[in-house]
Amino acid sequence: MDDRFMQMALDLASMARGRTSPNPMVGAVVVKRGNVIGRGYHHHAGSPHAEVHALNEAGADARGATLYVTLEPCCHHGRTGPCTELIIKAGISRVVAATADPNPIVAGKGLKILREAGLEVTTGIMEKDARILNEVFNKYITTGRPFVVVKAAVSLDGKIATRTGKSKWITGSEARAYGHQMRDWYDSIMVGIGTVLADNPSLTTRLPGGGGRDPVRIILDSQARTPLNAGVLNQRSEALTIIASTARAHPARVKALKSAGIEVLTVNDGPRVDLIKLMELLGAKEITSVLVEGGAGVHGSAIAAGIVDKAAWFIAPKIIGGQDAPGPVGGEGAGDLTEAAVLERLTVSRLGSDLRIEGYFTRGGG
Repeated sequence: MDDRFMQMALDLASMARGRTSPNPMVGAVVVKRGNVIGRGYHHHAGSPHAEVHALNEAGADARGATLYVTLEPCCHHGRTGPCTELIIKAGISRVVAATADPNPIVAGKGLKILREAGLEVTTGIMEKDARILNEVFNKYITTGRPFVVVKAAVSLDGKIATRTGKSKWITGSEARAYGHQMRDWYDSIMVGIGTVLADNPSLTTRLPGGGGRDPVRIILDSQARTPLNAGVLNQRSEALTIIASTARAHPARVKALKSAGIEVLTVNDGPRVDLIKLMELLGAKEITSVLVEGGAGVHGSAIAAGIVDKAAWFIAPKIIGGQDAPGPVGGEGAGDLTEAAVLERLTVSRLGSDLRIEGYFTRGGG
């Protein structure tokens, strides 16, 4: 029974995927005598929490009921008030939380308050699912750095383009649509200046049927070479564009970009953008997730820097061939197989004629 109602809460929470940053996704269900009498989820940062919506729907009937919530109720004053006070005041007799809140401000304190108020508290119900749901928040709130996903579309023989640089389209429409769904979910998308100059991408979200939210566009451009007429700088979009540069960029180029309304971050003094430092700067801006859609160079640099948490590979049943056709990860690479980046917790699914493989880095990642 607990699993059933917690699954309802998780489903509610996932309805806000990509909308709650820098907060977690949270769902709540109020149950009395086996019947659901209140439902709610956190819609976006600054809006009422899931528990508030669920308790408001339940009303006076919440007294003596059980509250199922995907994350430990908050006990502090932030953008909104503490949910623990509302739960106690509503007369809830039992709280079932999937997982404790990793936020150091909460971290078990909310559950302790509820127990001390005489409520029965159960934790760990569908905890793994709840942690996966909020993997972005969990990384960000405990490290101050964004959760990073490297995405690539490759042929069966591991090529991202032909020897002449042609790459449209390796994968089919279903895989491409899912890729745009990922852009809608994550806070930002990151590419290198090479991709901007070669492909002139827009880096916007284009879901089938329209809609979606554009991510913050981040360009790794150590010398501020991004042209002012580049497509990425000229989108009808509310999303910010950030040029991540270095002190070696020509001041005139930096000034021109800033005059065009582009934010330029001078990350470090070296010849290349320090990706670890960049992640710290993005985290300070409450950018909690980064989708890396660069070329082989950017992918290789991100993995080598150890900032990557997850890989999403889309594999098309095509063989491009050619030793000069590029692969998805560049750089120096591993000298021995024991040095290779390793993925775990793999999931495989089919999107049309393509395969989607996702996994988490255990070595060589974030």
